[in-house]
Amino acid sequence: QNLMKKKSFKLIMIFGIIKKITILLLILFFTSCNEKINDPVKIIPISTEYGEFNVWTKKIGNNPTKKVLLLHGGPGANHQYFKSFESFFPNEDIEFYYYDQLGSTLSDNPQIEDLWTIEHYVEEVEQVRKALGLTKDNFILLGHSWGGILGLEYALKYQNNLKSLIVSNMVPSVPDYNDYANNVLAPQLDPEILKEIRSYEAVKDYTNETYLGLIHEHYYPKHVMRIPANEWPKDVSNAFAEINFPIYLKMQGPSEFGIVGDASLKNWDVTERLNEIKVPFLSIGATYDTMDPVQMEWMASQVQDGTYLNCPNGSHMAMWDDQQNYFEGLIDFINQL
Repeated sequence: QNLMKKKSFKLIMIFGIIKKITILLLILFFTSCNEKINDPVKIIPISTEYGEFNVWTKKIGNNPTKKVLLLHGGPGANHQYFKSFESFFPNEDIEFYYYDQLGSTLSDNPQIEDLWTIEHYVEEVEQVRKALGLTKDNFILLGHSWGGILGLEYALKYQNNLKSLIVSNMVPSVPDYNDYANNVLAPQLDPEILKEIRSYEAVKDYTNETYLGLIHEHYYPKHVMRIPANEWPKDVSNAFAEINFPIYLKMQGPSEFGIVGDASLKNWDVTERLNEIKVPFLSIGATYDTMDPVQMEWMASQVQDGTYLNCPNGSHMAMWDDQQNYFEGLIDFINQL
């Protein structure tokens, strides 16, 4: 009888332990599921004619009517230089998404040149939009530099999916951009420096380290970001250091000193199609930009519902070197949508 009692007690103990373990496992399971549901990082599969590849996105904030997808520049840079947005958007209850385009740092890099086209990236953005559940009632697309080209091209094909388009620090014509770089900004450089730069360009030696060094030292601190290069914020330096140079070289060329050589974007121009854009539109320019601020203002007058924001103290990275004007104007525009 005592033996039976001992066995019964052991069984009760075992069942008790099993019950506790089961409860613990269930808690861990549902906690894990909840974390996955709330995980701000979302890896999105992108279908292409060369197979399926993954791109990285990350959500910051939560707002059902204000969702901003950020398109970084380059091509081939990454989301890191948008980190300045974290100091402003959350305080205004604006939801936004980081997104590394295919070939950029946290996304797949298939190294297929046929995918390095405007057409591919437009379709990629559309697949990202669908995966994130963005609609015409909340989808605000903000493209900076090359991202501005991509934003304009996306709107010209898919604007019915947009609530608004914001083009930051980009003009609607690369030939005009090159004209401004060569005939307005270049003459402002020291004549001897410009002469040396032109000597490399004359023989199309665009990837020469000395050539690139001259541009980085003398042109970038005046027109890309008006801060000495050795004092650039880490997030900006990292974005430039991690750029996918083969993509950048093929589409943009070797630097931000105009689009040169055989870069595929050198003839890009949508000035004649701007009047097709119906959604609320914001063009952001800056006085010291690599782009012509007059043309960026003109662009806002050519769309059907355009607004222009000028950053008087800023350059191409005005979200860093003229933050007060950049974010005050940007947030005001978004809040009025």
